[in-house]
Amino acid sequence: MTMAFSRIWYIGLCSVLLLLHRGAEASHPIYMHLQSVQSTSAVDHQPYRTAYHFQPPQNWMNDPNGPMIYKGIYHLFYQYNPFGAVWGNIVWAHSTSTDLVNWVRHDPAIYPSEPFDIKGCWSGSATFLPGGKPAILYTGIDPQNRQVQNLAFPKNLSDPLLREWIKLAQNPLMAPINGINASSFRDPTTGWRGADGRWRVIIGSKRRRRGMAILYRSKDFIHWTKSQHPLHSSDNTGMWECPDFFPVSPNGKMGLDTSVINPGVKHVLKVSLDDTKHEYYTIGTYDPAKDQYSPDPGSVDNGSGLRYDYGKFYASKTFFDDSKKRRILWGWINESSSVADDVEKGWSGLQAIPRLLWLDSSGKQLVQWPIVEIEQLRGDQVNLANKEIKGGSVLEVSGITASQADIEVSFDLSKLEKAEVMNPSWVNPQLLCSKKGASVKGGIGPFGLLVLASKDMKEQTAIFFRVFKDGKRYVVLMCSDQSRSSLGKDIDKTSYGAFVDVDPLHEKLSLRTLIDHSIVESFGGQGKACITARVYPKLAIGNGAHLFAFNNGAESVKIASLSAWSMKRAHINEA
Repeated sequence: MTMAFSRIWYIGLCSVLLLLHRGAEASHPIYMHLQSVQSTSAVDHQPYRTAYHFQPPQNWMNDPNGPMIYKGIYHLFYQYNPFGAVWGNIVWAHSTSTDLVNWVRHDPAIYPSEPFDIKGCWSGSATFLPGGKPAILYTGIDPQNRQVQNLAFPKNLSDPLLREWIKLAQNPLMAPINGINASSFRDPTTGWRGADGRWRVIIGSKRRRRGMAILYRSKDFIHWTKSQHPLHSSDNTGMWECPDFFPVSPNGKMGLDTSVINPGVKHVLKVSLDDTKHEYYTIGTYDPAKDQYSPDPGSVDNGSGLRYDYGKFYASKTFFDDSKKRRILWGWINESSSVADDVEKGWSGLQAIPRLLWLDSSGKQLVQWPIVEIEQLRGDQVNLANKEIKGGSVLEVSGITASQADIEVSFDLSKLEKAEVMNPSWVNPQLLCSKKGASVKGGIGPFGLLVLASKDMKEQTAIFFRVFKDGKRYVVLMCSDQSRSSLGKDIDKTSYGAFVDVDPLHEKLSLRTLIDHSIVESFGGQGKACITARVYPKLAIGNGAHLFAFNNGAESVKIASLSAWSMKRAHINEA
């Protein structure tokens, strides 16, 4: 049974937040006059509301916080404005699930109530202490607008829903002293425990333009001491938000507990760059004796490095699911519409479908794939096989609900002689996709899918591949082209792109795309490259949406196999 927000909680929080002023420096645009504005838009006219992506019934949502599994129940906390569709009035909202697909919402778990968080309860993480006791570390904003780190425990450990949390009286446990920038000290990670029995966490920060992961140690998870050196830092990267640090196995898809440390394990450090609003990760080695992390040679820790997702995806957080021995990734997907449109529709922000995360067999990058549980929503199915698509042709895939679908397709390229020669200056895949969109004819490609397309194709979002020849090797480019996604105005229609580490001479090119009304999540090369887009068509909504396979290259391509499913609606935070 869905739990409604309690009236006592709502009135209490209103009283607290009405006393607050602008608050601390934040990385989100601040619209004071809109923070408590409710939409008057009709609930039944919401063509861009999703059917199987996590979102609250209304209002603003951003970072996923403290995901965990406790007594068989999955928990997701998230940054939430209870009173409006823009950032502000932030609390830790809370939902639970038994399958990561269907969710029940509860009263917010953490909200401003004490001097150490009276001006905001910002992002943080969950850690399991000995005996299986969960603990939440989060960033609070104090009356001086300083970012400080606080601890909360469940009030009742026998409650699998963890509906009530108690803030520690000793808070704040970590404060910005000894030269730490008080407005750039936030988002504590899940803790890990070393062989010496001491806990470690890192907190995102910066010193001038140098981004850093400040390291703290503790024997009891309450009394913390700052290390003399950060776990890692990098010049000219700016503020590191929402850091994440975890081990990955060099063999297979099995996840590892955050405290696993041994010579055969690699580590991942992910940071969200406040300056660019993009996330980057490196793969490297953690030295537990020195408490230092070193990226592997070739693993770049700046704006040209590896990303989980090359589209809309930020403030991500992973957790170890010990019930299925896997590491799961959550990520916030913000809007591409205007603030005025967000206020009108009464909500802003989604979470991506939770993704399984593991180290590629090459050891050089991570691979992602939607959790298998999402497949329970698959309904009507259409299959195609061994279909040739000649250059300049389009093939409609009918028989499914194209606005709410899951598609898996594999392309076979038998001839690569017509591949365009790779220009050495083409090092930025996003710029290359912007230059060579779906309408620009090529040699091998563009070919792929046209999703959320109108019947006349005046509206379409194209997810496609191009193949280039670079000396003796081939380079595969994956693009998500939103330039024709909507006839609407005041919409960000940026194109996104990524290079995919696949050899088209010896491997089929695969693409999986999840479509959910206003979000398109695409996984290329079996999850080696991921691109998420937000689109707001005017014509291609509901039954007006169509799905096509297309080829705009000189050389024919073959659809080796294609399976498409209509997706059922999940039960998510229903009122």
